[in-house]
Amino acid sequence: MAREFKLPDIGEGLTEAEIVRWLVAVGEEVTADQPIVEVETDKAVVEIPSPYAGVVLSHGGAEGDVIEVGAVLVTIGEPGEEKAPASDGEAPGANPAAIPAVALDPKPIVGTLSEDAELLSPPAEATTAPAAIQALPVVRKLARENGIDLETITGTGPGGRITRADVEAAIAGGDETPPATTTQEHAAHVEPHAVREIAVGAGHGISDEDMVPEEAHAVTRGDQRRPLSRLRRTIAANMAKSWSEIPHVTTFENVDATRLLEVRRALGDRHGVKIPIEAMVIKAVLPALEEFPEFNASLEGDELILHGARDIGIAVDTPEGLIVAVIKNAEQRGMLELAFEVRRLGEGGRERSLTPAELTGQTFTVSNIGAVGGGHGTPIVPHGTVAILSVGMAREQPIVYDDDLAIAPVMPLSLSYDHRVIDGAVGRRFTALILENLEEPALFLAG
Repeated sequence: MAREFKLPDIGEGLTEAEIVRWLVAVGEEVTADQPIVEVETDKAVVEIPSPYAGVVLSHGGAEGDVIEVGAVLVTIGEPGEEKAPASDGEAPGANPAAIPAVALDPKPIVGTLSEDAELLSPPAEATTAPAAIQALPVVRKLARENGIDLETITGTGPGGRITRADVEAAIAGGDETPPATTTQEHAAHVEPHAVREIAVGAGHGISDEDMVPEEAHAVTRGDQRRPLSRLRRTIAANMAKSWSEIPHVTTFENVDATRLLEVRRALGDRHGVKIPIEAMVIKAVLPALEEFPEFNASLEGDELILHGARDIGIAVDTPEGLIVAVIKNAEQRGMLELAFEVRRLGEGGRERSLTPAELTGQTFTVSNIGAVGGGHGTPIVPHGTVAILSVGMAREQPIVYDDDLAIAPVMPLSLSYDHRVIDGAVGRRFTALILENLEEPALFLAG
């Protein structure tokens, strides 16, 4: 008997998801727990397994379609059976919400202070994906939207993977014939709801009455109208909410990173692994969070919730935008385990393979803008937390040692916090303790 499998809630507050890629075509057989489709939520791209074995009778949508939680995702039945799905729910013992765990080997990510960015080695492609083509779902989507055949592109990424840059080069170079629609024609055919979605995603409220006809806006030759991706719309909404609701204060410091980098190299040499600077910074921050628990908190109405666990978020730069992956119970992990988690979450974030649970729930955030050459900045506090620490790139600068001038690697720190919760004096004391720990790693490694 044919059965309907409906889109489950695979994350906190999930209401809809976009179909990225079908892994099993209509008419093909599928086994129970076999990945059947890739969907993109607000933050992650995840594979959803089939709760049933049988033959795929129909898909609930095409690639690129957005479907709501509870809508029919796929219909599965017996060979030769017509689509006549029963509505009595799942088979006994089925777990339609189960999402397979993503197994990742530790691999290096960008995030060092004194070295160039490191290349990522991609995880093995799913057995149901085309063997000849290696490309992330977001890259496949970009190619599909621009009429690019991935089979005609030679990948320049690790292991021959086709990167976003490869597809963009094909688009610019005319390797494939893009849609013949000109920019002006495309703009004229954009539906009003699409324009409204772009504006709302950027944090602007626009009603139907506010809509201006497309022809009223000048579109010059070469301009492009590009809808925001689902992830970018989520980022925009979160940033706007944080900036509008949290009164930010940012304090700046410079760290003499001489000892920090020496210890980092020594640990790496001893254990044969590269230690991401984020792992060192997290380890140095944990004692400060213990001494100043108001930095590891959430403000809810008139109450401040001091979190017992220290779930540290790390900012990850992905092709689609910045996301925050979360190291759960960081206070219970040693240096090598923290290093492993930073590498694993960094790669998983870039591959969009992390689970919703790994992308939510941080109580404090560390952002390493030094990985892309950044210095001081004014990081925005993630909503639901009260503080974020930004770490810049260490550069050789003149400093004073006991009245003598010397050259040393100086690492910029920028701490933003919620001024409703934390006063300036407390912010300075918290920063001073982190500064002390980073300049002498023995203070936090001994703990």
